[in-house]
Amino acid sequence: MSKAPADALAAKGGGSKWHNTLVYLRQHWQLYVIFMLPAFLLTVIFRYIPMGGIMIAFTEYNPIRGIFASEWVGFAHFKRFLSSPDFLRYLMNTLKLSVYGLLWGFPAPILLAFLLNRILSKSTKQKIQLVLYMPNFISVIVLCGIVRILLAPTGMINQLLGTSTNFMTMPSAFRTIYIASGIWQGAGWASIIYTAALSNASKELKEAAVIDGANIIQQIKAVEWPAIKDTVLIQFIMSVGNIMSVGFEKAYALQTDLNLNASEIISTYVYKKGLLDGDYGFSTAVGLFNTVINVILLISMNALVKKMNDGKGI
Repeated sequence: MSKAPADALAAKGGGSKWHNTLVYLRQHWQLYVIFMLPAFLLTVIFRYIPMGGIMIAFTEYNPIRGIFASEWVGFAHFKRFLSSPDFLRYLMNTLKLSVYGLLWGFPAPILLAFLLNRILSKSTKQKIQLVLYMPNFISVIVLCGIVRILLAPTGMINQLLGTSTNFMTMPSAFRTIYIASGIWQGAGWASIIYTAALSNASKELKEAAVIDGANIIQQIKAVEWPAIKDTVLIQFIMSVGNIMSVGFEKAYALQTDLNLNASEIISTYVYKKGLLDGDYGFSTAVGLFNTVINVILLISMNALVKKMNDGKGI
């Protein structure tokens, strides 16, 4: 059979397939509406309609007048925040917490997954995983309470060191406390996705590497790392995209009057200006600025990873 008739038949077959699909959809459209309408409505109501609240950032918002009747001020709130003498301090505190947290916290679950993958006994592995996952289910506020008790002048840490230092009042210690407690709480749970990806690593290749005399590092580099490389890249891109989204609850709960120089970040500033001071327009503008920075970082990092990874990104 010549190439032209074969192509014609293929095109005809593809067209027939699409036709049958459209006919099926036309006949059973009620079924698709029943299943898709709730998800569609939930997405529109809780994801898209609230986006209209962004307009508050450009108005002198008055809850009684509403968004549309409030005085329009344009970019005045953004100019006010950017010209604030404390702007750089809030920005740098946020960036330092995020960047240091990413540098120290992102590799932790990956290394943990590699270590768990070396455990041959399934029962032992499950018990260790249970212990590692448990901190994730502790409330952030409860976690902060535990940290405060441990680091109090009469707490366990000071008793072990033989000192009476109040670490919670030290700006220089705040970032270490924040990041270390975050790794302890989330590293075990975050390792699940990498542990699952490692299950796809070829056991035959691993056995061959062992027979060839490869050490643990060489086995990880040749067999296990390729199995989780794409997962790591995607997670890294998403983490960079959220680099400005430092958890408000934890930073606020660990904040004291004496460590404000290091603990006052953009999210806590938004909370104080918006809910405590009632300056809704200004706080919305600051939050929108934070979101825009996140989007820019996400797009930039995705483009960078694509160049470094043969065009593969998210």
